[in-house]
Amino acid sequence: MKRFIQRFADKITGVLSGFDRLVFRGTLRPISYPKGMMHLLWHKQVLLKDFGRYAESTTEQLKEASCQAAETQQRPIVYLRSSKTDKEAVARKIAATDGIREGLIVVLRCVESSMSYEVFPNRESKKLHLAARQRPCLFLYHYFIDPHFGFMNARIQTWFPFSIQICLNGREWLARQMNRAGMRYDRRENCFVWIENVAKAQKLMDRQLRVAWPTTLDRIAHMLNPAHRRIFRDFPVRYYWSTYQSEWASDIMFESAAALASIYPALVLHGMTTFSSPDVMRFLGRKVHGAFQGEIVSDFKDRPEGIRIKHRVGKNSVKLYDKAGSVLRPETTINDPEDFKVFRPKENDPGGECKWRPLRHGVADLHRRTQISQASNERYLDALAAADTSIQIGNLVRAICAPTTWNGKRIRALRPWSQDELELFHAVTRGEFTVNGFRNRDLQALLFDAASGSPKESRRRSSRITRQLRMLRAHHLIKKVPSTYRYVLTPKGHDIMAAVLTTQRVTLEQLNRAAA
Repeated sequence: MKRFIQRFADKITGVLSGFDRLVFRGTLRPISYPKGMMHLLWHKQVLLKDFGRYAESTTEQLKEASCQAAETQQRPIVYLRSSKTDKEAVARKIAATDGIREGLIVVLRCVESSMSYEVFPNRESKKLHLAARQRPCLFLYHYFIDPHFGFMNARIQTWFPFSIQICLNGREWLARQMNRAGMRYDRRENCFVWIENVAKAQKLMDRQLRVAWPTTLDRIAHMLNPAHRRIFRDFPVRYYWSTYQSEWASDIMFESAAALASIYPALVLHGMTTFSSPDVMRFLGRKVHGAFQGEIVSDFKDRPEGIRIKHRVGKNSVKLYDKAGSVLRPETTINDPEDFKVFRPKENDPGGECKWRPLRHGVADLHRRTQISQASNERYLDALAAADTSIQIGNLVRAICAPTTWNGKRIRALRPWSQDELELFHAVTRGEFTVNGFRNRDLQALLFDAASGSPKESRRRSSRITRQLRMLRAHHLIKKVPSTYRYVLTPKGHDIMAAVLTTQRVTLEQLNRAAA
């Protein structure tokens, strides 16, 4: 990271590294598998034929206790008909409407598929059998504004084995910390474009690493199910906490959107065309060897909020965003920690010899996750420091703004900022075309609003796209994949189109300020 910051020091106002999204899972390990559940039933003296009634009775206790706080505080309890409903959007709308600044916002009830238990007759043994199966279960989502973490959510499965998921955001958490410290800042959604004292803010983020997670998460679990001790009164079980997903972001704050826009297209081009699979594995701290059987994917996507480049190795990834106009964010996401190592003793021998062992999902290894993620971000930024950002956009596009020839025929000049050309650039640079390229019919689906109503209209559309493809080929922005009907962008095409599309997000005021 030092190389990158040194190179662009005149444009950078601050750097902030820490948690972005954190998702924890709580599991009652003793009853998370069929034999363990059978042990509970034996202890409770519940026959398998009575399992349904016992489970339903326990579920009712949990639901009543979980919703009691909402009823007492007169907060809404809302049933969602579809699990695909944007739950966060629903909760934020209710919070804004009701003016909630702290405490419970809403409890959302939703049916989702999850692992649970069912009893069925075993044909071979002629006895009832308990098995773990995927089945529809009611989940309760609690959305609330925590005094420490800010806006967050936690959900609980209302059927055995009562799994829990807790989701919070490190930037939301930092905002609460800075508020208590009396620090001024300018926040745009989950990133900060300006902070009064960046060094002090970084120290506050570093404190997030020193949280006693089991105790903190147990507090939230008790809020989700106050009846837990009553349900397991004579069979005490505690939740085992694991990190399901961690996102660690390093925000590079630029002095203006124009300052970032002047180099970002070149960074994207460099990342897509220069980094090989061994490079991607190196960013994530992985060794390249012949035994690796995973998938390594690099792609880029032009989103409404900006262009994102992503490199994925299996379930883990490193990404690069341009956030809120003036923030460059490399971000490492770890979903599968077993690819990495941590120096620790065996799990069942805490006083034993420490060795480099596989990183665990458990929160005990969360600190090591952050070290790996920070190193990944730093390696990625230092690799980007080699990108050539010196080419001016005017010089870059000048050649395509003049007529050229193709197979002896004159081809008109491109008009990069016209509506038709912008729509064409947007279409051919879509992330799904990065690897396999695009065809005439792929572009028809994107550039025409409705399906063709007749064969004549289909031919007209195909001919129009063919002319546009010929124009892009003549200007050397795309090339044909041999023996196919597919086309891919050339390095020149990547460079020019990324630059042109980036300028669409920069205002004239920003450009004038950058040129001053």
